[in-house]
Amino acid sequence: MKRTLIRYRTKPESTGENERLIQNVFKELHAQAPEGVRYIALKLADGSFVHLVENDGGESILPKLDAFRKFQADLKERVMEQPQVNEATIVGDYRMLGA
Repeated sequence: MKRTLIRYRTKPESTGENERLIQNVFKELHAQAPEGVRYIALKLADGSFVHLVENDGGESILPKLDAFRKFQADLKERVMEQPQVNEATIVGDYRMLGA
């Protein structure tokens, strides 16, 4: 399993639009129900977003989704700084990730 953690902060005027675009990604994921991917996105009180993506090691389905491409299309205009992307290892999990 490959896990990636992405964190960024949106401009205050772009937070709502960013949230809407993320919700559209989840709608498409639920409609297509692809295997081998798990994904959670969180919005923090300061306008930051944290995404945790888990892939089974194969090619990621996310870039193939129309809603994800729309989400990424103008991301640079919505954020205050470039997203920080890091590979992540789970140290502990209690019922959060449904393993």
